[in-house]
Amino acid sequence: MILARSTCFALEKQGSTALEWEDAAAFHDGDPAAGVAPHYVVVDGATEAYDAIRWVEHLVGSFVAEPGPALTPDGLGAWFEQVQRLWTAQAPTRFATVIEQHKFDTEGSFATFLGCRLTGLDGPGARWEAAALGDTVLFHVRAGRLLTHFPPIGVDEFGLSPDGVGTHPQDVDAMVRGLDLAAGEVRAGDTLFIATDALAAWLLARAARDEATPGDGAAVWPVLTELGHDAAFAALVADQRAAGWLHNDDVTLLRVRLVTNEPPALVVNL
Repeated sequence: MILARSTCFALEKQGSTALEWEDAAAFHDGDPAAGVAPHYVVVDGATEAYDAIRWVEHLVGSFVAEPGPALTPDGLGAWFEQVQRLWTAQAPTRFATVIEQHKFDTEGSFATFLGCRLTGLDGPGARWEAAALGDTVLFHVRAGRLLTHFPPIGVDEFGLSPDGVGTHPQDVDAMVRGLDLAAGEVRAGDTLFIATDALAAWLLARAARDEATPGDGAAVWPVLTELGHDAAFAALVADQRAAGWLHNDDVTLLRVRLVTNEPPALVVNL
């Protein structure tokens, strides 16, 4: 049986505080005894949107709550309607300014979205299933090599008015039509990464350089697979920003390792 073990790393854009981080992520590594499949979500709120931080937190909390949406057009369409209704029901009864109320009414809030579920981990048909709107990206890595990324976006396509999940009911049909859906077979030892746009663009570019010049420095996937501390992630991001390789934006990396058993317990004799 394959088990999922996840870790999330995140860092706000340089010059901002942690409270201004406008990404969000949530995860559940599954509960085989209860029949709950592992499921993961990463979203990236639009800075210019109304109350983007509350919207992204609202989205990820709703996605991981059981039973969670089916990753199908009908299932996600129903979920879009549900999160919009809850968002409206929790709206302020009074706004701080007329401008704020106008922004809520006319623009609303908005976030890119990638949701993933793992199925069949107890048999031969183990796989990931994912749905995406926008430029948050899933990377499937095996033996230190990138097998695929989803959605199939190119390095030059990030930030070009991406699709996403918005708060206006009239946009639900367009959101459903814009969905990207995909699936892939997984094995024990594989790792999945889900990254928001700036980090995803850097990962694609870095992976391409690693493929073109093997052995020229540390390859990115083994480094990220073994990354063990928030401080190490922050140092890596700061280094790549300073070098001009990584755009200064909020970054989030959700890592899901697929293993066959738990590490052995540590026994200490006192």
